[in-house]
Amino acid sequence: MSATPVPVPSWFPFFTGGFGGCAAWVVIHPVNTLAIRTNLASLTAPAGTASPSFVSVATNAVKSDGIAALYQGLGAGIWRQASYATARLGLFEVYRDWLAKYRETDFLSRLSTAVAAGGCAAMISCPCEVSLVRMSNDLSLPIEKRRNYKGVVECMSRIARDEGVPAFWRGCGPFVARACMVGGTQVATYDQFKTFYNGMGIKGTGNVAASSFSAGLAYSIATMPFESAKNRMAFQQPDPTTGKLPYTGLVQTISSVSKTQGVKALYDGFAPYFIRCGGHTVLMFLCVEQIKTAYQAL
Repeated sequence: MSATPVPVPSWFPFFTGGFGGCAAWVVIHPVNTLAIRTNLASLTAPAGTASPSFVSVATNAVKSDGIAALYQGLGAGIWRQASYATARLGLFEVYRDWLAKYRETDFLSRLSTAVAAGGCAAMISCPCEVSLVRMSNDLSLPIEKRRNYKGVVECMSRIARDEGVPAFWRGCGPFVARACMVGGTQVATYDQFKTFYNGMGIKGTGNVAASSFSAGLAYSIATMPFESAKNRMAFQQPDPTTGKLPYTGLVQTISSVSKTQGVKALYDGFAPYFIRCGGHTVLMFLCVEQIKTAYQAL
């Protein structure tokens, strides 16, 4: 391998981000399905009772629908990663390198460019995100309320036809806010943790694994309330009597859930959410780094 890094083409960060995100998602998707179901289960829990646990949700899902049901919405998840991860990691490097022309690249510049890249990527991939939430939780609904989507294309076409194109950006506020925080607490901190663990003597693949796991934990804690709000807004249905939607915006959703169910309800499903975030982050960055290493070895 050459001692000097080989220059990479402008499309390369987009390719590694998208490929790494999709590869990791195939492994993590069942956990994401259970995380969404656990989080949304508090919506139907009787007043005064505890929300179903991750274990109970997982057990009931497998018993009633089979293990294959955990892959419900996989197509939407892959489409989401193909758009979101590709744009997020690719735009981060584009923005970072652009800003480097005007100021030194430090943690603040990484943080600001990662936040901007995350927000832009979320706007691009919001239709895939809404479809993913709908498809992942559909089988958990009573039979008469299921939408019975046949696939991601059919799901997206039905949403556009029955609810209008703007429905794809219902919940866009919390999704974009969460994505901005993910950029700041995952992408930016990943490089910072790499330096930290390198100073402790942890190098190579061990450094990537430790750094990405730490970044995954940081952003799981920071973004879980936004994930809860996004899921509720994306999956909500109009009141049968008034026709009004229960959630209208990020602040209103978080405030409403906190008042009626307590702040803890915003963290329902945190364990699977952390497994998803940490697991996906580790697998994604391991894949990205391996692709970079292979390219440098050419």
